[in-house]
Amino acid sequence: MASPLLRERLASGQFISAPGIQDMIGAVVANKVGFDVVYGSGYWLTASALGLPDAGIATYTQMLDRMATLVQSSDAAVIADADTGYGGLLNVHHTVRGYEDAGIAAIQLEDQEFPKKCGHTPFKRVISTEDMVDKIRVACDARKDNDFLIIARTDARAGEGLDSAIARARAYGDAGADVLFVEALESEDEMRRACDTIDRPIMANMSNGGLTPMRTASELADIGFALAIFPAMTSLVAAAAMEQALRRLKADGEGHPAEMPIFDFKEFCGLIGFQDVWDFENKWAR
Repeated sequence: MASPLLRERLASGQFISAPGIQDMIGAVVANKVGFDVVYGSGYWLTASALGLPDAGIATYTQMLDRMATLVQSSDAAVIADADTGYGGLLNVHHTVRGYEDAGIAAIQLEDQEFPKKCGHTPFKRVISTEDMVDKIRVACDARKDNDFLIIARTDARAGEGLDSAIARARAYGDAGADVLFVEALESEDEMRRACDTIDRPIMANMSNGGLTPMRTASELADIGFALAIFPAMTSLVAAAAMEQALRRLKADGEGHPAEMPIFDFKEFCGLIGFQDVWDFENKWAR
């Protein structure tokens, strides 16, 4: 069963900030901080698990496994990137069923041609509006629980312009999508125009280093967005910290640089579930 939390939060009008999660370490740290919605990023989960770019290389089976593990590790409702649905209409139906059965709260489907590309990189191509409308209709029909939300993303801004991207988003909403996502908007004016002309909840993508201007949660709410994902922040921060620590280790042999924050090992053992292992040992060990 999908968590009803995301639908309830959207209905309440309370703005939602969902950090991107690249691995299960990120998931348990987000649990500690108290996020109740997180984003399973296709880019970053693929990079973390497979060391591959977000270019349609990871398969449905690989991503389902990663998303299902995220659901098990996270206390939050999970929004899950599902790229193009991994193929045609039958694949979309199968993907929706698999993600829903895994406990995902919302699935994100995009209108790119397969193989897709990261939304903030070049050489994206989109399928026809009619073909994507069919995908959304199939997705809505495939779900078994109305608390499982369908997020429809369009990548048409780059190749067809803003007007076409907005028209596509509105068509996807008419087809039944619960949340709409116009990817890679290039200015705050474009962001406001999308929110002003689309009458369903709109999701913003705050991708560090991407094409869309970075704004705070309160600023995004003022523009008119209902929720925002921050897919890259945790991964880029973690990568920068790892590089700094590794450079110190290589240069000085320093394994505990005093000026760098480092997570407490004992606390992390608790976050990852070692207390249950120790309790089991105390109960059953001879």
